[in-house]
Amino acid sequence: MLDGTTVKGMRFLHLKEAGNPVELARIYSDAGADELVFLDINASHERRKTFVDVVRRVAENISIPFTVGGGIGSVEDVGMLLNAGADKVSINSSAIRRPELITEIAKAFGSQVCVVAIDASCRDGEWRCYLNGGRVPTAKKLYSWAKEAEDRGAGEILFTSMDHDGVKEGFALDALKKLQTFVSIPVIASGGCGTMQHFVDAFRYADAALAASVFHFGEIQIPQLKKFLKENNINVR
Repeated sequence: MLDGTTVKGMRFLHLKEAGNPVELARIYSDAGADELVFLDINASHERRKTFVDVVRRVAENISIPFTVGGGIGSVEDVGMLLNAGADKVSINSSAIRRPELITEIAKAFGSQVCVVAIDASCRDGEWRCYLNGGRVPTAKKLYSWAKEAEDRGAGEILFTSMDHDGVKEGFALDALKKLQTFVSIPVIASGGCGTMQHFVDAFRYADAALAASVFHFGEIQIPQLKKFLKENNINVR
């Protein structure tokens, strides 16, 4: 989400409007999506808090688990979002800046509430983590940071490949394969989905797969995707 509107781009750039987040959330819930992830992509960059009123309206219109991220920097922020109807929170920039936040959230609400999102790009064969919606490179490396996040109490890792984001040529399978050897908590694959087969490929190494534009712009329908996954021996809800 950007300024109250659902958007999707390529490699975190060239954002295109995709519609009203509340209406899209309701459509996806009714269509059978398993979970919804709602990320305010400019919240950290602009030092803003996630729009709590939008979170509340989304929660009122869906019947599936709902994860919210963007601008979350304290246990108090988490409590506010949970009270608004979120089931989990996703933290990224704030976790890298202050890793203790992961433990604080896990202790206050349980590890199942804390999703650590990692935006990473591969340079010279090494996956480096980025802050503020992919704008600022850090010294953190994907695999070691994911392991540290797990050790500090994260319940899930949401890994987005910035290199694959919006390209629609498939998820970062090699990175996902290696990542599963570093952590034992669920890993959500994000970035690169363009076909239903890409979901099947991701489930070789990930516990869940996240996509945006293929759903936002009607390229893949959720009921047909679930049927395809079942035909390929993937357990779905």
